[in-house]
Amino acid sequence: MTTAQLIAFNLTLLAAMVAPGPALLYALRQSVAGGFATGVATGVGLGLVAALWTGAALLGLNAVFALVPWAYLALKTAGAAYLIWVAIQLWRHAHTPVADSARPGARAFLGGVLVNLANPKSVLFAGAVLVVIFPPDMTLAQKGLIFLNHFIVEVIVYSLFAACLASGPARAGYLRLKPIIDRTAAVILGALGLRLLFGR
Repeated sequence: MTTAQLIAFNLTLLAAMVAPGPALLYALRQSVAGGFATGVATGVGLGLVAALWTGAALLGLNAVFALVPWAYLALKTAGAAYLIWVAIQLWRHAHTPVADSARPGARAFLGGVLVNLANPKSVLFAGAVLVVIFPPDMTLAQKGLIFLNHFIVEVIVYSLFAACLASGPARAGYLRLKPIIDRTAAVILGALGLRLLFGR
């Protein structure tokens, strides 16, 4: 494993992180609704599970999914159901005061964990990326380094998002438009959940 390969992995990871999806949408909404600490805690939860998916791909879980399709289907169905549940909660509580709408502390971390657990496609994506970028004969220590690198990159990126979105102007704008923003987020997350449920 070379430094150039690690840089290529990080660039691919950054591109994947900023692409619209449930993790990014959830992190942005949590940051602007709950403030910096809530945004960072959510990002740590998201980052931990994303890195764990990469670690699982490094250890061959994508091959297990290929051999045992029902395991992937079960995980995908549970994940889709969770995203749809989050969407329903956002829609129902769009008019709830902001102090009650974001998940503070440990609840923010757990929310991030559950949102990224809801997407087993991450392990397939990670497996494809890893095969293209890294050699097949990596040591366990090198795989551990990739896992740690992935986690650190995710936490840094989500912390930067939280710092930007937890500012006074961003929060004031969210408070003014909360019902519209939350219901838009609900529609998008619900659509992503349905796509995960019914997509091939």
